[in-house]
Amino acid sequence: MGRPSPSSSQTPDPGAARRTSRARGIPEATVARLPLYLRALTALSERSVPTVSSEELAAAAGVNSAKLRKDFSYLGSYGTRGVGYDVEYLVYQISRELGLTQDWPVVIVGIGNLGHALANYGGFASRGFRVAALLDADPNVVGSTAAGLPVRHMDELEDIVVSQHVSIGVITTPPGAAQLVCDRLVEAGVTSILNFAPTVLTVPDGVDVRKVDLSIELQILAFHEQRKAGDEPAGDSVLDRAPGPVRAAAAKLRRAAGGGKSAEPAKNAPAAKGPEDDLSAVMPA
Repeated sequence: MGRPSPSSSQTPDPGAARRTSRARGIPEATVARLPLYLRALTALSERSVPTVSSEELAAAAGVNSAKLRKDFSYLGSYGTRGVGYDVEYLVYQISRELGLTQDWPVVIVGIGNLGHALANYGGFASRGFRVAALLDADPNVVGSTAAGLPVRHMDELEDIVVSQHVSIGVITTPPGAAQLVCDRLVEAGVTSILNFAPTVLTVPDGVDVRKVDLSIELQILAFHEQRKAGDEPAGDSVLDRAPGPVRAAAAKLRRAAGGGKSAEPAKNAPAAKGPEDDLSAVMPA
């Protein structure tokens, strides 16, 4: 599927697709599922599958078929009874709705391990995104290459955003630098940001931020694994396997609540504080 390259007379605008979707009354939850459908449809297209039923496509996308049919009704696509949906047409419909019928230049800021991995990710180009530039402030990193692109200094950020018509920025910096980088991207004209830094960014109205926090996703998986194993969250067997800071915090709370292993407090020990007094030392800000 061909995509026109952006030019000075046709600067990509990531907000255009969102504004069109909102004007047509497409819910944000539906928009969030469209990439799942597109991925499943693209796999079918690559296998030269001409049509697909709502049940088959829903299973491939990980949603139920009633929700899929409702989502597609917002696109004006209802399929054909007994035949299903035309795969190629749906690929085009969803790609157009998501704004993927043109290339989107992307700038990645912070070329550490994650930045390198993203720069080398082949899925960008196949899905309509072109890495226009890699930026970093570390003089030991600037001048190196990743995915065949030179790493340029942060001082060039504003010029690159303007000259390359960049409207999407990817932040993979340490958390302490993320907000400053975000501010500079926004001031330069970037209106959509994908944030991999483990921090919350503040942006003005009209700027969209999507946050990807791998550690949070792993913690959620750990929660479900614990439940599947039948472990109690506060059980000693669980705490024995926990990281040191977690074990120390749990022991502190247990002592404060009088729940230590020793039935008798140590002689001349200071009175234990209440759990409320200790929460600030245990819970993250």
